[in-house]
Amino acid sequence: MSGPVVAALGGGHGLAASLSALRLITDELTAVVTVADNGGSSGRLRREFGVLPPGDLRMALAALCEDSEWGRRWRDVLQHRFSGAGALGGHPLGNLLIVALWELEEDPVAGLDFVGRLVGARGRVLPMAAVPLDIEADVSGVEPGRRVLVRGQAEVATTPGTVEEVRLVPADPPAYPESVAALRAADWVVLGPGSWFTSVMPHLLVPELREALRITRARRILVLNLEVGKDETQGFSAVGHLESFALHAPDVRLDVVLADPGVVDDEAALVAAADAIGAELHVAPVAQRGSPGRHDPLRLAAALQDVFSPGRARW
Repeated sequence: MSGPVVAALGGGHGLAASLSALRLITDELTAVVTVADNGGSSGRLRREFGVLPPGDLRMALAALCEDSEWGRRWRDVLQHRFSGAGALGGHPLGNLLIVALWELEEDPVAGLDFVGRLVGARGRVLPMAAVPLDIEADVSGVEPGRRVLVRGQAEVATTPGTVEEVRLVPADPPAYPESVAALRAADWVVLGPGSWFTSVMPHLLVPELREALRITRARRILVLNLEVGKDETQGFSAVGHLESFALHAPDVRLDVVLADPGVVDDEAALVAAADAIGAELHVAPVAQRGSPGRHDPLRLAAALQDVFSPGRARW
């Protein structure tokens, strides 16, 4: 298979959906994954061992497992979560495997590459920063007349108010050189889908990644979520997402915004918001039939392939 060189940014289920589609149209694929998770198994492991949270990295590797008996079995192994209330309860085996390799390898990237070879990953998985991060957010609507400070990815993701602004702690984290190089070498950079403030926006707050995204020769596409006004983006419209992007990264331009028809309530306004950040709006059905909140890998792949067509891209 040939195809464009693609760097996909995000985390969690959103990035896994993006990778499941992208692997169908290119072999040249790198995932640059958020490292701010502080909940569940990842939170326990980062507190106990001082490591990067492995959960989102594991999910990206599982999404890239080769489509063979070997790859499917390893996908299930990586995602297998131990039950019970003991020390292993709640830990996915893939998280433990990654942390074990990090203890054996001096470089966490080398450990992830080893897991990638083991599972036959069709692409590479890299952390977006070289240190574990925390997310801080100013949230309105929690207390009358004032913003409150919420800290932690899990806490921001479940906040009942409206997130006005997000920051990283530490504020200027170092990025891995491989992650920066992936953005600069790409033909396309894909942002989203995923939790807006805790999976998509954090990449724009890492200075080296943001600069690489600003100056890369790649074209940049934002894949909007299928449910735009829930959880941490309560009350947001599709237009609100693009306005938030412009607020947090005013110096970064996009080329394409991909939206499912189900989130386009005012196409003229969305076209104008996309144009304000340099982008063309591309509307295509990408949701699973019968499951409107989930991306269909085949439909998303078809929409991305249309956007990536030679008439649009430089590959």
